[in-house]
Amino acid sequence: MVEKYYVTYNQVHKLCQEAAPKILDEFKPSLMIAIGGGGYVPARILRSFLKQPGAPNIPIQAIGLSLYEQLSGSDPVEAPGTKVTRTQWLDLSSLEMANLIGKHVLIVDEVDDTRTTLDYAVKELEKDVETARKEQGRSEKTTFSIFVLHNKDKPKKGQLPAEMLENGRYIAAVTVPDVWICYPWEAQDIDEHDSLAAKKGIKELLAEHR
Repeated sequence: MVEKYYVTYNQVHKLCQEAAPKILDEFKPSLMIAIGGGGYVPARILRSFLKQPGAPNIPIQAIGLSLYEQLSGSDPVEAPGTKVTRTQWLDLSSLEMANLIGKHVLIVDEVDDTRTTLDYAVKELEKDVETARKEQGRSEKTTFSIFVLHNKDKPKKGQLPAEMLENGRYIAAVTVPDVWICYPWEAQDIDEHDSLAAKKGIKELLAEHR
């Protein structure tokens, strides 16, 4: 049976709050792209802490990528798949893609597991933005950065640009061992979820591995 560890909304909120100063200092995003469905909640919470006095809220756009497949049996745990599937993407024929040209774009997801999804997202977004830039005859450079709540300490199948990693444009709030993380937005009974988090939460897991 897969070992599960539980994360609460309160913990997610605090991880975003703690990461925001570093994101502002090192990247200063002008737009966020949330990878659905795990990136939606962190992106919205993070926006509150990234907002600067007198400045408008940072816009959030969304893409949907699926990599997980249901395991056989009754256990609702999913296993990492091998092929990324687009379930939602930016409209290349509209202002959505043009608005990314010349921006500092922060990609937000909940977890960096095999890195396959993040690899796909960065490569495809860079390719589409470059196509839009050439079509419009613009010269501005778009830079991408990544924020995840949890990075799993494991070999990665996907790769991120060396420049992104070397220049501090990849930020994980916490690095954890390779375990199954249960997020609160996945819970059907939030009270039960919080109760399980009190018994077997991420904080306890990190304490065990110090």
